[in-house]
Amino acid sequence: MEENLEEEVINGPQPEQPAEPTEVEKALALAEDFKRKWYTVSAEYDNYRKRNAQAVSKAYADGVSDAILKLLPVADTFGYALDSASDEKTRAGIDKVIKNFNTILASLGVEEIEVNIGDPFDESVASAVINFPCEEGEAPNTVKQVLKKGYRNSERVIRFAQVAVTI
Repeated sequence: MEENLEEEVINGPQPEQPAEPTEVEKALALAEDFKRKWYTVSAEYDNYRKRNAQAVSKAYADGVSDAILKLLPVADTFGYALDSASDEKTRAGIDKVIKNFNTILASLGVEEIEVNIGDPFDESVASAVINFPCEEGEAPNTVKQVLKKGYRNSERVIRFAQVAVTI
């Protein structure tokens, strides 16, 4: 015993050897590890599902926008035909087609961007394709003529209005 005391004084107190964990403690530790891993995998899957839903939604919106963008020249052509129609029956028929087309666009959440002659030019919804010098009484940087209508789907511009602007 004196040897043990001398050894403790020289080497310091020896830590007690931990007891071997029991089978129950091992099983509890393993269960806790599996539980932690399950929470991690569950959270990763939930994030994956949310990202995937956002990607699908964006792809659908992009597809709708692309299809509408390809159909807008048809609407423009009907507008030109309405402007050049001479008899009333032709004008009425073309007007019905335009109204039906606009109803379909509205059902898809697409609306026309309001750009009027005399409005200040807004580059967030319109594109200036022609510049005219200011005439008497006109302010610079105003819309002089609307060449093509613009359209938006919610907050996203599908096609910018094409306008002539005073400089």
